Amino acid sequence: MPTFTPMGDQAVLVRFEREADALQFAASVRSSSIPGIVDVVPAYFAVAVFYDLNSVRYATLVLQLQALPIGAGSEVAAESRLRVIPCCYELGPDLERIASHTGLTQPEVIRLHSETIYTVYAIGFSPGFPYLGYLHEKLCGVPRLPSPRLRVEPGSVGLTGRQTGIYPLERPGGWNLLGRTPLTMVDVADGYFPLRAGDRVQFVPIDRAEFERRKGQRLE
Repeated sequence: MPTFTPMGDQAVLVRFEREADALQFAASVRSSSIPGIVDVVPAYFAVAVFYDLNSVRYATLVLQLQALPIGAGSEVAAESRLRVIPCCYELGPDLERIASHTGLTQPEVIRLHSETIYTVYAIGFSPGFPYLGYLHEKLCGVPRLPSPRLRVEPGSVGLTGRQTGIYPLERPGGWNLLGRTPLTMVDVADGYFPLRAGDRVQFVPIDRAEFERRKGQRLE
């Protein structure tokens, strides 16, 4: 059974033992008719349910959330869209470092990274940054850079530990960069955030010419 605890005075934090159950529960909450809920934010093993204090109280909301079917008893499928993202691995400044650390060739690193279908387990660090899991076991364990870069180009695709991710905006960063997508992954002013927790992501290798041709396009 999940655990329910307050998160501040306007949210319930629900923790699960399995990430899949957290994503499915978030979908169940979104599809429910429980009044007063203003947002649902899943991240890995937890789901934060934000609510309006003028519409519902914590204790009442917890009882309603506990009544929702969870896991195998739920008929609501976890929200999942497959998002195919082009990636130019020629623009990966740390590709050689990753290959050296894993004992793989650079083409093997690219193949394993692009053949895997990832799940967006959380959005954070900067607006729209997706934490994608999990890497093929042969790509796991590459540590962060000894010193983070002061500037990472928007669209840069990086990895560290068991995860990969995309820097949607220019930011400092210490992940190993193995490629770059030409797509615009976030437009804060326009409210454009194409990835959400629960989505699946697969990278498709492209060359530099296609990168330049598709630069600035949005995710379809």
